[in-house]
Amino acid sequence: MIIYFKTKKLQKICNNTNEAVKKLGSKMARKLQQRLMELKAASCMDDISKVPPARCHQLSGNRKGQLSVDLEYPYRLLFIPANDPVPVTQDRGLDWTKVTEIEIVEIADTH
Repeated sequence: MIIYFKTKKLQKICNNTNEAVKKLGSKMARKLQQRLMELKAASCMDDISKVPPARCHQLSGNRKGQLSVDLEYPYRLLFIPANDPVPVTQDRGLDWTKVTEIEIVEIADTH
């Protein structure tokens, strides 16, 4: 999967282990790297939805349109589909089998 980043700061945290440890702590930095490797290795979002520990799912409310995977509780890695246009099914839901690009938008506690 192709991964983009909303900000340079977020890109630095995600691509630089030392920066991730400094900002997030060693345990969460390791989990972040694991999740990023899983995302990069996937050919589409449907592959990630089948990885139970990641709990990849769509968010609702004011975060509608975003997806997340678990990091260290309560933090999640938040992202959006970056395909243009965003692939949808006939019933207007997200077509997970055709999402091949994502944009990481935040690392946050959504609870």
